[in-house]
Amino acid sequence: MESKIVILKSKIPGPHLALFTALLAAGGLAYFSDHLDPYHLDVLTTIGINVILAVSLNLVNGHTGQFSLGHAGFMSVGAYLSAAVTLNLAPKLFGENGGGVLATGVLFLSALLVGGLAAALAGLLVGIPSLRLKGDYLAIVTLGFGQIIVVIFQNIEALGGALGLNGIPPYTTVFWVLAFAALTVFTVGCLVRSTYGRGFLAVRDDEIAAAAIGLDTTRYKTVAFVVGAFFAGIAGGLYAHFRLTITPGGFDFSKSIEIVVMVILGGMGNTLGVILAAVLLTLLPEVLRPVAEYRMILYSFLLIVLMLVRPQGLFNFHLRKTQP
Repeated sequence: MESKIVILKSKIPGPHLALFTALLAAGGLAYFSDHLDPYHLDVLTTIGINVILAVSLNLVNGHTGQFSLGHAGFMSVGAYLSAAVTLNLAPKLFGENGGGVLATGVLFLSALLVGGLAAALAGLLVGIPSLRLKGDYLAIVTLGFGQIIVVIFQNIEALGGALGLNGIPPYTTVFWVLAFAALTVFTVGCLVRSTYGRGFLAVRDDEIAAAAIGLDTTRYKTVAFVVGAFFAGIAGGLYAHFRLTITPGGFDFSKSIEIVVMVILGGMGNTLGVILAAVLLTLLPEVLRPVAEYRMILYSFLLIVLMLVRPQGLFNFHLRKTQP
C-alpha cells in the first residue's frame, strides 16, 4: 500500500486574539519591570528589538524570497530621525521639568512613526530601482545602500557627525518594545496570510511563473521592502531611545549580518522560528560572558555547527505522520 504524507499544522488562535494577548502580556511585564534587575531588563529589551528586526526582514528574505543586506541601514534612518525629533521638540514642549506620561508618550510615538516612515521612504527609493535585480546582485545593492547611509550620517554635523547623537531622552520601555514586537508579528502574519499576501509567496516560490499569471512581481517585492523597512525604522527608534547614544558605526555591515543570521537560523519564512532564533542569538553571547576572551570565537563556532546540522533552519520543523 502506498503511504501518504500528511503535514500536521499546529492550530493557533486568531491573529487579533493573539495580538490582544500579547499586548496584555507586554503591559503586565511593563508593570513588573521596576522589580527587574537592570541587566535582565536590558536583555529583555534587546530581545524585543531584535524580534522586530528579524520578523520584518523575514518578510523580505523569507516570505518574498529576496536577499537584503541593508536592514541595518533602514534601522539607522529610524534611529537618527526619531532621536532628532525628540531631541529638538522635547526641550521646547516640556522644558527642563519634562512632560507627563501621556505627553511624552504621544511625542515618543510620533517620533517613532516619523522614523519608521522615513525608513519606509528610504526603502521605497532603494527598492524601486534595485528590486528588478535578483540574488547576489540585489544583496550587493542593498549592502551598498547600508554603507552609504553610514557615510551620510558620519558627515551630517547636525546629527552629530562621526560622534553620533548623545543625550537622547530615555523614552523606550519594556511595554513599547514588546507592544511593537507584537504589532510587527501581527502585521506580517496578517499580510502574508491575506489574499493579497499570497502574491509574496508566489514570488518566492517561482517569480517567473508568478509574472506569467499576471502578478506584478516588482510591486510585490517593493511592498515587502517598504513594510520591512518601516518596522526596521521603528526598531531603530526604540534602540536609540534605549541606548541614549547612537553612532553611525553601530549600524554597519556586521549589524545587518546579525539580523540575516537570525532569519536564516530560524528558518526562512518561518515567523515563529525567526522569533525563537532572535531570542537565542540575543541570549547566547550573554551566556558566553564567563569566557569573555573566547566568547565571539565560540559564538561563531556554534553558528557554524548549527548551520551544518540544520541548514534549513534550527526551528524550521515540519511534523509529518505516515498513514497507510
